[in-house]
Amino acid sequence: MRLITAHKVLIGSAVALFAFLALFGMRNFAATGSLTDLATGVLGLGVAVGFGLYLRTVLARGRQTPGQAR
Repeated sequence: MRLITAHKVLIGSAVALFAFLALFGMRNFAATGSLTDLATGVLGLGVAVGFGLYLRTVLARGRQTPGQAR
């Protein structure tokens, strides 16, 4: 396995983990009304989106031919 493949898998896993964390936090906020749960949900969603954008960049760079500028 190439290093970039492992990197893609780990970043994809991070996106899934933080999306789950956001869902869990928002679900708990709906049940309890706790601002800590709301903060967990919002921050988890923000990190998931950030990692998702980073993954998109990594995937786009992987599609470039070796002679193209980065």
